[in-house]
Amino acid sequence: MNSSGVQVLLFFAILTIASLSVEAYDPAPLQDFCIAVNDTEAAVFVNGKICKDPKSVTADDFYYAGGLNESRQVTNPLGSKITLVYDEILSGLNTQGVAIARLDFDLEGLNPPHLHPRGAEIFLVLEGTLYAGLINSNPADPNGKNPFFAKILNAGDIFVFPRGMIHFQYNIGKTKAVAIAAFNSQNPGVMTIAKSIFGSEPSVPPHILAKAFQLDDDDKLVEHLQSLTWTGNVN
Repeated sequence: MNSSGVQVLLFFAILTIASLSVEAYDPAPLQDFCIAVNDTEAAVFVNGKICKDPKSVTADDFYYAGGLNESRQVTNPLGSKITLVYDEILSGLNTQGVAIARLDFDLEGLNPPHLHPRGAEIFLVLEGTLYAGLINSNPADPNGKNPFFAKILNAGDIFVFPRGMIHFQYNIGKTKAVAIAAFNSQNPGVMTIAKSIFGSEPSVPPHILAKAFQLDDDDKLVEHLQSLTWTGNVN
């Protein structure tokens, strides 16, 4: 066999190995963690939900009559409310890798800095004017500053928030605002930064947070923040 023939065989061998690797790759996780157990009597917790018998599936399994076209009343101090449609709400989303949400903003309403550990987000403004920001991960230089990207969004504008990146939206307009967010995960998850850091249970030791935020060991300020009521805005 000549050299060109060997190269062709080598190419297909590599392609076959790569294909096997892709077939064996685990899907993206749908929960924050999955602890391995060796107990054969332990409850089963699959990555996603157990499938319904296809013979018993109906059109209602793919349908959600949630009225996402209707405005939501905002009652929390943040001034925003998120109505998320994910696999817990619409069972037909299971294994499809998508979810959707409606976001309602009062005047000066804020969807505070947060991240989605399991999904990227595409954000579409339907009404109003929002200021949207995105913070990139730490740069290679440990002393470098994290890049910050921001835009003023009007009705019809779209912004993308990559998976796991801290981002927010703030209503800077003179009217209420409405947006739709779509995710490439049936359960993207959310971690609100301030709520997670200062509203955890049990609380993070104050001296650790004081040092992390360079507060000169001001434990009292951290303790004050931890004493506040931290609320979310996801329905």
